[in-house]
Amino acid sequence: QLQLVESGGGLVQPGGSLRVSCAASGFTLDYYAIAWFRQAPGKEREGISCISTSGGSTNYADSVKGRFTISRDNAKNTVYLQMNSLKAEDTAVYYCAAKRLTWRRDCVYYDMDYWGKGTLVTVFS
Repeated sequence: QLQLVESGGGLVQPGGSLRVSCAASGFTLDYYAIAWFRQAPGKEREGISCISTSGGSTNYADSVKGRFTISRDNAKNTVYLQMNSLKAEDTAVYYCAAKRLTWRRDCVYYDMDYWGKGTLVTVFS
């Protein structure tokens, strides 16, 4: 079964850190660019960060730039999102998604091939 599984969400105080992971099973991530999305209560889902197949290209939404870092370990078939200086407005369900992109060196937030079910991050004081 081909799937992505997120983990690492939880409760954290403002200013704290969390690292969420996205692990693939049933397929290798080597040929897939990965994007992280989030959806806060009552809001639309937004793409916040993505990484190319090689890891050489990354992208961040303005809302998380300078605080979040995306990385990948293809040997572990896993992508990570390190989240620092968390704010209450970062509270959301975080999803990872994969898109096969063997012909491009960047990453995208559309037409994703696989989605995880999400992990909840709650920032509270």
